[in-house]
Amino acid sequence: MDITFADKKLEKWANNFASAQKKLGNERAVLYHKRLGDLYDTVCFNDLRFLPGNFHTLSGNRNGQWSCNLDHPYRLIFEPAVKPIPRNEHGTPILSEMKIVEIIEIVDYH
Repeated sequence: MDITFADKKLEKWANNFASAQKKLGNERAVLYHKRLGDLYDTVCFNDLRFLPGNFHTLSGNRNGQWSCNLDHPYRLIFEPAVKPIPRNEHGTPILSEMKIVEIIEIVDYH
């Protein structure tokens, strides 16, 4: 899957492990890079259900976003970068047609 970034710091951390390690700490930086690698290796959002890291959709004020685990309690937040979201006749997103992800933030939202 293709990956875009909501801001320059997330992209910098993705492209420079030492910078990620300095800002995020070793464990979170390792997991950030692992989750990005997992996303790169998938074809579409439908494949996320097979990945380690508890990839799942969010609800409430984060409806439309997805999350996966980093180091507890931090999560990697992302969303489809396909606009508009492809939907079937019932309004359900068609995950197999969503092939670009945008990384939004790393956060503890609990």
